Amino acid sequence: MCRHLGYLGPGRTLHSLVYDGEHSLEHQAYAPRMTQGNLLNADGYGIGWYGPGDAAPVRFRRAQPIWTDASFREIAGAVRTPCAVAAVRSATTGFPVDESCAQPLRAGTRLFSHNGKIEGYAGVEGKLRELAGDIAEVPDARAPLDSAPLFALAARLWREGAPLGAGLAGAVEAVAALAHGRYNLLASDGTSLAATTWGDSLFVREGEEEIQLASEPLDGDPAWRPVPDRSLVTAGLASGVRVDPL
Repeated sequence: MCRHLGYLGPGRTLHSLVYDGEHSLEHQAYAPRMTQGNLLNADGYGIGWYGPGDAAPVRFRRAQPIWTDASFREIAGAVRTPCAVAAVRSATTGFPVDESCAQPLRAGTRLFSHNGKIEGYAGVEGKLRELAGDIAEVPDARAPLDSAPLFALAARLWREGAPLGAGLAGAVEAVAALAHGRYNLLASDGTSLAATTWGDSLFVREGEEEIQLASEPLDGDPAWRPVPDRSLVTAGLASGVRVDPL
């Protein structure tokens, strides 16, 4: 179910983040190694990034498979960023293959990605949207997919003052009380990363100057460490990586 990654560190090209490594995010789109039932992540892709000194992120999203987009591959080599979130999508049955469903989603200065699905979504959608409250200022929360109300829940908690990781943890706790599913969430605010594991894989690689989170290791570097299931990861260059149980 989908694959995503987050990066924080010195400026790097989007091309290096998405295409580098023998198991790059592009490679995971057509040959994921740790899949949960799907063989392809061909239903769109997206990447959001922060320019140096910019609070608000920029996004590029498409409904096509990432490996078919030669133009993005070329452009990605000309864009550098110190922080990014990227994802490739495998659409859950019943939801459209549309650019509005490609992640990351965006709320102000924050980016959000969901790797997973909500089981029995039709039966809990109304309750989730009720919990999310007013989404007038979060257009992406209207996207026609089950990730949208999870995103709306996190955005509501962020608006209320919750830190980046606490917003994700609160969204997972709320939805898990209503429905079974896989709730691997990933977010950034431009200066930090946060992620949850709930039913799917996540790995972290922490170097001297950079931190990467990814659904699967992007290469054979032994520095990649698996994150235990049902965990919250919070990461910053000054604070390092912290893993807490959910």
